[in-house]
Amino acid sequence: MHTELPPREDYISDLPQSIIEIILTKVPLRDVVRTSILSTKWRYKWATLTQLEFDDKCVSGTHDRTIAETNLVNFITRFLFLHDGPINRFSLSTAYLQSSPDVDQWLLFLSRKNVIELVLELGEGEWFRAPSSLFWCKKLVRLELVRCELDPPLSFEGFLNLKYLNLQQVLIAPDAIENLIYSCPLLESLTLSYFDSLELTIRAPNLKYLILEGEFKDICLENTPMLVALSVAMYMTDDIAEHFGQSSSCNFDKFLGGVPSLQRLIGHIYFTKYMSIGNTLGKTQMTYTQLKVIELYQVSFEDMKEIMVVLRLILNAPNLEELQISGSSNSSSATEAPDLHFWEKECPCDCTFERLKIVKMTDMSGVPHEMAFIELLLGNSPVLEIMSITPSVYVTEGRLNLLIELLRFKRASAEAEIIFVQDQV
Repeated sequence: MHTELPPREDYISDLPQSIIEIILTKVPLRDVVRTSILSTKWRYKWATLTQLEFDDKCVSGTHDRTIAETNLVNFITRFLFLHDGPINRFSLSTAYLQSSPDVDQWLLFLSRKNVIELVLELGEGEWFRAPSSLFWCKKLVRLELVRCELDPPLSFEGFLNLKYLNLQQVLIAPDAIENLIYSCPLLESLTLSYFDSLELTIRAPNLKYLILEGEFKDICLENTPMLVALSVAMYMTDDIAEHFGQSSSCNFDKFLGGVPSLQRLIGHIYFTKYMSIGNTLGKTQMTYTQLKVIELYQVSFEDMKEIMVVLRLILNAPNLEELQISGSSNSSSATEAPDLHFWEKECPCDCTFERLKIVKMTDMSGVPHEMAFIELLLGNSPVLEIMSITPSVYVTEGRLNLLIELLRFKRASAEAEIIFVQDQV
């Protein structure tokens, strides 16, 4: 007598809708479509996904770029044609596609879907010119564009919901980028990378995070009272260097004169050089009561104006906790005796860095003003825990003397530890 086995349970079909959606969001879109074969319940679940991430992995099996491009276009077009429901996020990162009418059609489709997040990173070559339909995406909260041309239409009134804007290698007129930023009243995070010879004024009352990288001629933060984190990398060309030399205004005031909420400042190459133009310690000072972390790279301690920028920052940041500075001085190129009385004249005799705990100095050459600056920090930081010194790779002789001089400096903190970092392999 044969015993009839009970029917096997279909665990896949019986999964709750919420679990199915979570699974589908974790799977590449190429494989998501294939889940239709799992069960009738799964057949068109992929067509209701709200987060769409397309990349070159959506097509495979060919090394022919033209075929891969055609397959990718067909895959995305068919996917969107069969899609049912809202699309909250659309991301396309591809080396295959460049300027293409198909992308224009997808953006028109997305504008009618009230897309919330849009990320486009197309291949190098002929840059993609964004169609007017991009500016119809009124519900956008996040917009990231890489390698494209932007020309907002005259009728464009702004992205009223946009909070995150990231533009990299984007061709756009200077007045257009300023108007674009200004017309996003809720903007909180802004990244501008690889812009050339740009004079920029930023008006963004709710901006909290700002990253700038490129060949900037001039930067003015005119209305950014909420800014808490700022990172700037400036590239120098002969044209910009000449512009700097002819400038008479105070870049420090234009750039940091209206950021009372700043908590973290990162200044990369040429930042202190740019900030030094027109700067003097005697000017009316803003106190950065919330500034806790300062990172400055390639500071020349042979340029008194750059030193004054550093001093102006740290003397007006009473709650500073961490300071990191890399030098760009060269001890072998010093031609005249430095004025070490500068420190007595410019630093108040009672200046104290009450909360400074960590100092990291890298690429140090041991020039007199570097050593005087380190002495100032050690002697006026009562809660200092770590003073890390890394000599420049070009300093091959005199390292022992440098270390001996460091150990002679008085320390306001009994807990302060001097760490002398040798060459890192």
